[in-house]
Amino acid sequence: MATGRRRADFGQRSDLTFKDNAAAGRHGWLRLTPAYSRRIVETLLDAHVAPRVLDPFSGSSTTPLAAAMRGRDATGVELNPFLVWFGSVKLRRLGRQVVTRCELALERVMGRFGEDPVLPPPIHKIERWWTPPVLAWLCALKGAIDAESALSRDLLTIAFCRTMMALSSASFGHVSMSFGDARTPDDLEGAATAQFRVDVAHVLAGASASPKRPGRVHRGDARTLLPIQGEQFDVVVTSPPYPNRMSYIRELRPYMYWTGHLQAAKQAGELDWKAIGGTWGVATSRLAKWTRSTGARPTSLESLLPKIAVAHPKNGPLLAAYVDRYFEDAATHLAALRPLIAQGGSIHYVVGNSSFYGELVPAEALWAELMEAAGFKSPEVTILRKRNSNKKLYEFQVSADA
Repeated sequence: MATGRRRADFGQRSDLTFKDNAAAGRHGWLRLTPAYSRRIVETLLDAHVAPRVLDPFSGSSTTPLAAAMRGRDATGVELNPFLVWFGSVKLRRLGRQVVTRCELALERVMGRFGEDPVLPPPIHKIERWWTPPVLAWLCALKGAIDAESALSRDLLTIAFCRTMMALSSASFGHVSMSFGDARTPDDLEGAATAQFRVDVAHVLAGASASPKRPGRVHRGDARTLLPIQGEQFDVVVTSPPYPNRMSYIRELRPYMYWTGHLQAAKQAGELDWKAIGGTWGVATSRLAKWTRSTGARPTSLESLLPKIAVAHPKNGPLLAAYVDRYFEDAATHLAALRPLIAQGGSIHYVVGNSSFYGELVPAEALWAELMEAAGFKSPEVTILRKRNSNKKLYEFQVSADA
């Protein structure tokens, strides 16, 4: 196992984050927190002449899209239904004819604007997101988009998601989402319409450059990988959730509500409980009662978990259980993955470490240990970048052979 240069030699490298995707065609359609840089994927694919590429934590489909653009057979597995839809649209082979059709659909949408508005999504404290006039405008636009045929509707809905977030009070100045003051733009109709047209143009610019071959995204659980059982893959490039108790469902809720992939807060909690590292809503209360059910812990966890448990009198035991469950789920996932990787294949995981009450969770070493336990060979750890101002937090690439 190698770590390469000293950690102090690594900077934050924005070119290895989602920021690098913004101007990269379909990769930049939506700024979603789970995304990571396409450059990481492209570098790995260029180094591995592997025709069958898998991402078992597909997210916004950065890996499948990068693979499909290079003519590889690209497959993703993703638990979140919104991300399955979004990834599937990103992976479609489209052309100028589809772009022209969508441009005509845009004019129809603006012509019927306000005729049949949708109801506001049932987002808790929706007033934090949008003022009443902005919300009414968005409901009118979404109703007009929904009347279009499937392909145009999908592309216009992605543009709507961009506009919806641009008009919201949400801020993405940091990795996680925060809120400013909700406000109504001057000349709302003119400003919002102009924003939507710009966003449609952005989406259609990406749509005009199609992948060399279509990819596919299955909805499924990374712990079982049931939709792809029996298949074989040559290389895995993925970035699973980090063990940092960040809820991706929280970040994705506005997209999911507006697109109809989420109807109630309870559904969000159920989805987060199924996700590796999820802690939203009901997932937290269930975690308090959770006990390990399968397999042995990675050796370094045996001494680390008691330290986390006693580090905070109230939340320490819960967070120790969170870390324990995260790596149990990781082990379950790798056991399901191993039979799917062809002889001579390889796996590459982009992971970040974490810290709870000053106790460092060395996720890179733990993933490497679990890979070896699952039957993968020669795990190797490489530092990619420093993540933020915390001197202890880094992003790593953990690779192993089949």
